[in-house]
Order: sequence, then C-alpha cells, then structure tokens
Amino acid sequence: MFIFPAIDLFDSKAVRLLKGDYEKMTVYSDNPVEIVRDFEASGIGHMHMVDLEGAKSGDNRNFSMIAKIRESSDIFMQLGGGIRSIEQAEKYLDLGINRIILGTAAIEDEDLLERLVGKYQERIAVGVDVMDGIVKTHGWRKTTGIHLNDFCEKLNALNVRTIIATDISKDGAMKGTNIMLYENLKKLTDADLIASGGIHSTEELKKVHDLDLYGAIIGKAYYTGDIKLSEAVKYEE
Repeated sequence: MFIFPAIDLFDSKAVRLLKGDYEKMTVYSDNPVEIVRDFEASGIGHMHMVDLEGAKSGDNRNFSMIAKIRESSDIFMQLGGGIRSIEQAEKYLDLGINRIILGTAAIEDEDLLERLVGKYQERIAVGVDVMDGIVKTHGWRKTTGIHLNDFCEKLNALNVRTIIATDISKDGAMKGTNIMLYENLKKLTDADLIASGGIHSTEELKKVHDLDLYGAIIGKAYYTGDIKLSEAVKYEE
C-alpha cells in the first residue's frame, strides 16, 4: 500500500477543510514546497494534491504553485481539482504530474473521461466523493443523485484504473475512516483503490492497510502531528 500525504491548495497555501466546507478552512503553510521536502525527508515516495479553488470553480488559479511544487521534487504526484477539459488535463500532464484526477468531469462529461483514459490509461484516476452513498461534485457542494454502485459500474466499463474514494462526512473530522465503504468498493471494482478521509492515527492506518488497498491518503493528521510520516511509511508494503 502506498502512502499519499496530501496538500490541499487555496490561494497558493496549504490548507485543510472540515468535511469539504470552504467556510471551515485552516491554513497550515504559506510554503507548500517546504511540505513536499518534509514528505521526501520522511521517506515518502508519493503525494496527493488538490486545487481547492479549481474544484470549486473549475479554474486553475493555483497552476503556478503546482508548477513550482512539481519543479521542486521528483516525488510521484497525483493532482485533482478543476480538471474539466482536455486542455486542462494535458496542461498538467505535460507539466509532469504523474496522475491526474477527474471528479466533477467524470460525472458530467463521460466523453472527456473516456478520451483521457483511452489515451493516458493509468495516468488518469477518478475521485469518487460520497455522502450517504451518493456521489457529490463541484468541490463536494453539489449532489448528483447518482449512487456509488451505479457510478462504479460506469467506471468499470470505461476501464478506469485508479479510484480515489472519499467519505465526505469523515474528511478532516479526525474520527476514523469508513472501512465499510472500501470493503464494498472492493466488491464493485478491480481498479486500484485509494482510501481518503478520516485516517487520523497509525491504528486507523493499519485498519486500511489490512484491507489490502492500493493506497491511503493522509491529510489533516499529518498537519496536526497525529500521524508521523516516518511511522506511516512502514505500512508501504
């Protein structure tokens, strides 16, 4: 299982939201590049990045910071947030982002998803963000009415290789992740699964590790110090 510590970008700063609420934002660093250096110093080889302004509005106003982060490190980077066109996708792929994540676009533009997966294959992931089993989009602010099970059937048909699944109710709450969600997903798809949301301790990380998933994202717990990456990296096996 790969460990993906996360950087969420807003106004070129590293921040965290509580349950996706933009009104409940905490700024942790004005210099995300320094955070990436800490990831590497801890022995971490992968990271997860989200452009929160992109997720909310569809623009890419954090592009300059993302480029700076990419230039600063050889770490494997996956990026989501506001990627809703071929042009935006290829802009980031050409920048050297290893894998991009479609969220809103995966729901609203199936043709875009099909074209990108067909061309870039494993470099395309889909973010499946759910609340009470229903998929949400636009930075978690819009409910689609689409059930997780039905959405997974569509992703399987399109041969999506990687799914990043988040239980929104758990994200940033530091109260544990939704183990049942990932157990269910393993039955629905053969895609590589990355758990996201609520992993708040090494004990919780072990629970996710025991599910034999492809990866786990560590967000707020890294910034609060509840999970030390030097300890988390031990679960990369």
